[in-house]
Amino acid sequence: MRREPNSADRSEALLDAVREAIDKHTPLAIRGGDTKAFLSRPIEAGNAQPIDTRDHCGIVSYDPTELVVTARAGTRLAELEATLDEAGQMLACEPPAFDGQATIGGAVAAALSGARRPWVGSVRDFVLGCRIITGHGKHLRFGGEVMKNVAGYDVSRLFAGSFGCLGLITEVSLKVLPKPRATLDLALEMPAADVLRKLPAWRNEGVPLAGVCHVDGMLRLRLEGGERSVAGARERLGGTVMDGSFWTDLRAMRLPFFADPAPLWRLSLPASAPLAELPGAVLLDWGGMQRWLKSSASASVIREAARALGGYATCFAPGVPAEPFEPLPAALLRVHQQLKAKLDPHGVFNPGRLYAAF
Repeated sequence: MRREPNSADRSEALLDAVREAIDKHTPLAIRGGDTKAFLSRPIEAGNAQPIDTRDHCGIVSYDPTELVVTARAGTRLAELEATLDEAGQMLACEPPAFDGQATIGGAVAAALSGARRPWVGSVRDFVLGCRIITGHGKHLRFGGEVMKNVAGYDVSRLFAGSFGCLGLITEVSLKVLPKPRATLDLALEMPAADVLRKLPAWRNEGVPLAGVCHVDGMLRLRLEGGERSVAGARERLGGTVMDGSFWTDLRAMRLPFFADPAPLWRLSLPASAPLAELPGAVLLDWGGMQRWLKSSASASVIREAARALGGYATCFAPGVPAEPFEPLPAALLRVHQQLKAKLDPHGVFNPGRLYAAF
């Protein structure tokens, strides 16, 4: 088991800073690597004080036989993945590392998942437990550090995708998986309509898919699994074997598609959503369930298109529009506000970063 030195002084410093903010009614702007600043609203309070988690870093415990790793929030995702790689394991949900600067706390708070998402699950599905500094000035642990610990309310997963609005994450326990024995990147020329038509059949036939992306008339497939399974799928599907860098660049948003200066939108759609005309350039990810859109069309036009397909749209560009996240129905917004009031009664954590008055 790998264990870092005691970091009580670093966690106590964060706790003291939160307690002081509560006492003085001073909002806090939580940051780690600050790699997701482009995604979210600006913090509403002009007098917000920054609180940086990067000094609170290091892997607390890792036992490869248990398939669980626990790390402090300021730990760089790249460092964590390098440690897992040495043991032949991986964080299969693939949160983006953004040039090595993203932290594990920020990865959970933003809950961005990579190309394996439809086949292995989201970031939230890999969170087993968290330590959180709450808006009551307490340092609490939610969840557990083993996969069989499922008793009680799964409060820890509430913080996945909360953008720091509910509390300050100080430590996370994550499920990890063995790396596949074989991986293959295939490129095939194919219209997008054919991809959506053929994908259900490939799933039913047991093709070992771990990534399906279509851009510029080219289908990219990532196959993962046993050597015989991957080799059999490659023989059946044909195509050209590539070097795998496409998936790294997709995860980091470094593909040429993302270089277009037009605003970037992500449409999150059900698996059954048909191919539809959208106002701009489109990249199909997650087998069509995630559609990246480069478009200068208005937010109302893009969101209406997403709703017509049974999903919703999020803008990945700061300030365009004023509300980057899909507006919530009034009843659901009240639930969010009530949850915020319980966990952060003084409103000190990232006020307004996710939604106004939240």
